[in-house]
Amino acid sequence: MELAIVGLGKMGGNMAERLLLGGHKVVGVDPSAEAAARLKSKGGVHAPSIVAAAGMLKGPRHVWLMIPAGSPVDEAIAAVLPALSAGDTIIDGGNSNYKDSQRRGRELAAKGIHFVDCGTSGGVWGLKNGYSMMIGGPKEAVERMRPIFETLAPGKAEGWGHVGPTGSGHFVKMVHNGIEYGMMQAFAEGFAIMHKKAEFGLDMAQIATIWQVGSVVRSWLLDLTAEALRQDQTLADIKPYVNDSGEGRWTVAEAIDLDVAAPVITHSLITRLRSRDSECYGERMLSVMRNAFGGHAMQKK
Repeated sequence: MELAIVGLGKMGGNMAERLLLGGHKVVGVDPSAEAAARLKSKGGVHAPSIVAAAGMLKGPRHVWLMIPAGSPVDEAIAAVLPALSAGDTIIDGGNSNYKDSQRRGRELAAKGIHFVDCGTSGGVWGLKNGYSMMIGGPKEAVERMRPIFETLAPGKAEGWGHVGPTGSGHFVKMVHNGIEYGMMQAFAEGFAIMHKKAEFGLDMAQIATIWQVGSVVRSWLLDLTAEALRQDQTLADIKPYVNDSGEGRWTVAEAIDLDVAAPVITHSLITRLRSRDSECYGERMLSVMRNAFGGHAMQKK
């Protein structure tokens, strides 16, 4: 099957390679000369633009976007649209907001173009292990792309599925990432407690390795954690600064809109935001107030 992939970063490049290994034709678009060279070395074709890439495909065309969410997606769609025909499909495999995907689906449907939103998980390990894909969009378009999904997934009948109409794929992926935040936070807090118990001299890497087999908390996330701790369990060179992709925020906002209590996911997001505040103005205010009403001592720089 033929496919154009726009965005050959770590994830997009690995997806392209997995598809090429599966016997599919891949036309890639990326401004990076290194990414283009990697694609060509694996048997793919590099195109100078998204329009040129679409022109290299037989109809019905499939153009898969692996680019940052927001305006870049709208700009890419606007750029390629003149080169597409009714019945062609645009797939957004990035972390777009599901409401944007619903809008794009409506706009493209009016022009006879299918829009598929594919929430994609697997990160840099997807080339080896396959990708988990939560897919929303028209049933006809998704079914036609079955060979693509079966190649990218961990197995033909596992790790992927058509979850519902346009927008549902990115909605499910959003919640998936929110859960991921909570799982990471729980592991981080647990290891922090054990690290603080200095009298036992606990070996964090050993404990993570023990938990990998037979434990109820065993998981791929724990496997990655164990490997990181085996390399360096002091983490002395790592700043306590944690970014977020934005999907945790969307999950919390959606929970509020739906009147669903999600304290674990919400707390994990707040912890990430708090990690970026090196001045901790709010906590300094707490110290000032505590001193004001109770005369409690304050520590000063």
